[in-house]
Amino acid sequence: MKPRIAASWKRVFDTLNENQQRWLAAEKAREIGRGGIQRVHEVTKLSRVTIDKGIRELNDGRALRHPERIRKPGGGRRRVEPEDQPFVSALERILSETTAGDPMTPLKWTVKSMRTLSTALRRLGYKQSPTTVRRVLRRMGYSLQANRRTIEGSDHPDRDAQFRHIATQVNKHVKAGEPVISIDAKKREYIGKFKNPGRTWRKKGHPVPAYVYDYKSQAEGVAILYGLYDEQLNEGMVNVGVSHETGEFAVESIRAWWTRFGKKRYPKARRILACADGGGSNRPSNKMWQLKLQEFCDATGLIVTVCHYPPGTSKWNKIEHRMFSFISMNWKGKQLTDYETVINLIGHTVTRTGLRVSANFDDREYKTGLEVPASDMETLNLRRHAFHPNWNYTIKPRGVTGHDR
Repeated sequence: MKPRIAASWKRVFDTLNENQQRWLAAEKAREIGRGGIQRVHEVTKLSRVTIDKGIRELNDGRALRHPERIRKPGGGRRRVEPEDQPFVSALERILSETTAGDPMTPLKWTVKSMRTLSTALRRLGYKQSPTTVRRVLRRMGYSLQANRRTIEGSDHPDRDAQFRHIATQVNKHVKAGEPVISIDAKKREYIGKFKNPGRTWRKKGHPVPAYVYDYKSQAEGVAILYGLYDEQLNEGMVNVGVSHETGEFAVESIRAWWTRFGKKRYPKARRILACADGGGSNRPSNKMWQLKLQEFCDATGLIVTVCHYPPGTSKWNKIEHRMFSFISMNWKGKQLTDYETVINLIGHTVTRTGLRVSANFDDREYKTGLEVPASDMETLNLRRHAFHPNWNYTIKPRGVTGHDR
């Protein structure tokens, strides 16, 4: 069905009653031939089952001779909508361990099939069909993608086991009322009259002038963005730095979050779980990251557990598709001419689900290439987990003993 033909045909279709729509859709599907049901479904949004029923009725010749009773408007079984919170909450819990997304878009995807999700929901007492699950997921912003779209590199043999380990740690901390944060650094942004992808409404013929080339030498500065996202409260903070993304800067971002929000939101907290990527300033091999985390624990008395996502799975970090994607959308097409603009755009990022984001400005200079003496590393009160000790470890204040994982 060509777009113009489909649009014209759809206008007629929308004027018909329920039965007539089914029969007209069935006739159009038969006319198209192979793939006709799918193409008509895409245009009309009628289910494939309904179109197939119409084809059977046309084939046996009873459709127009014996028209069926027409339901009153609003009749039929009530659809499950995203506003049905118990159902949606159950669905989100099932998806929480297998959900990923593109950091620059609000699109999310899951590798579980609709039938698998429907079966899991039935175990929880919800009897919605795979078709209903598919419709609700699409309204929630999900789409079913092939596995190859969610993996950035070759699969690590312990990838799935690490995801389960992270899920176990998350559940443990949440049940105890302890904070769980997703942490990561967003790509750096140049400050100045640079072109930002996207468009904004302006008077015709009056675009905002921007540099032809994105040369660093033309920048008035650079914004280093390190984010922290609290899934339980659906709120986050971005620490805006001006120098370099280092392990020290990453920990100072956590310290700023804890000082401004964490200790107020979780006054009885003893532990923090941080879910992080395996690269960048918070990579497991970064000695400065671990040393500064130790100093943070010493200063606050908190126990910090860090779980890293396996290599090639950075997009599975919830901060990417729960916070960073919406920040990128909020400043799409807008020039980041100064730090005040960056902070204001971050602070005005909101979503329909109630996401709140704050910005913290950090103008300190963070030096790169600093060496951490082996003697300092030996003083760390760091215990590695039995499962993948390089990816999972807990740091306690110096002088605190015992196992707490």
